[in-house]
Amino acid sequence: EVQLVESGGGLVQAGGSLRLSCAASGFTFYNAAIGWFRQAPGKEREGVACITISDGSTYNADSVKGRFTISSDNAKNTVYLQMNNLKPEDTAVYYCASVPARLLTRTCVPVEYDFWGQGTQVTVSS
Repeated sequence: EVQLVESGGGLVQAGGSLRLSCAASGFTFYNAAIGWFRQAPGKEREGVACITISDGSTYNADSVKGRFTISSDNAKNTVYLQMNNLKPEDTAVYYCASVPARLLTRTCVPVEYDFWGQGTQVTVSS
């Protein structure tokens, strides 16, 4: 059974940092593409940062470039999202999602990812 479990969300002041973790199980981690997505109230889910585990290639949305970093620890089957210089507009529920990398055609597009975690709330106060 595929499982993705997010952790690390919380309340932080603007300018602060958080690190989200996504612990994966039930599939071959090395063969996966995994992404972080977020959804704010009244908005569509959007891709934030994504990684292809086998070669470590990454993608970051323009809105988070220079502030967020995605990484993986293959020994722990875990993907991280380090978020620095957080802004109130980063407030959202953050989800991690996975797809076999061989099936991915559009990196960091939500509909391309087929397994999703339950989400973790990130709230940035001004």
